[in-house]
Amino acid sequence: MDELEQARAYSEADFNESHDRFVAAIASRFGALSGVVLDLGCGPADPTVRLAMANPVVTIVGVDAGPVMLGLARQRIQRAGLNSRIRLEQRRLPDPSLAARQFDVVVSNSLLHHLPDPMVLWRTVADCGRRGGIVAIMDLLRPADNEAVQRLVAGHVEEAPPVLRADFRNSLRAAYRLDEVEYQLGNAGLRGLTVEQIGDYHLLVSGALQ
Repeated sequence: MDELEQARAYSEADFNESHDRFVAAIASRFGALSGVVLDLGCGPADPTVRLAMANPVVTIVGVDAGPVMLGLARQRIQRAGLNSRIRLEQRRLPDPSLAARQFDVVVSNSLLHHLPDPMVLWRTVADCGRRGGIVAIMDLLRPADNEAVQRLVAGHVEEAPPVLRADFRNSLRAAYRLDEVEYQLGNAGLRGLTVEQIGDYHLLVSGALQ
């Protein structure tokens, strides 16, 4: 998702509701964050900036594989005046050098369904978070059938550009069910984390690393 048209449409889209939900879900479960946060698949960094503004003592390392996305992220971070607290790195998972650094918090928003192998994300979480560290991963929740997909597209992105509507439709179909994510967590040995539905088309994985 790093073609210029796609990336710009995604960066400029109105994700206020879902991104605010992500930040609010973290606050309701963990309170104010501290330490160093690793944001996996930060994209154009809208949730990253919101998380930094809601948690004024954290520093954030945002990683993404896409140079176009990171370029848009740098612009957003500069506009927000957060250059001193958010550092961006171009990395493609799995990245062993990330595992060599232990983070206090590991977050991600809407990366899981983009990965060919979901275990890449969960192994990265297990490797990069310190023991007792906080994890909060939000992603799309796969609808029950195609009719449900179409209802969500019509209800949430009907007025969006065609490229964004297509991305949302394809992403919903590529997403996972709650039980599938629970199975992935078990395989990764992440049994301290819980999976729940939040909102009508998102799931949240959260907890502390054991």
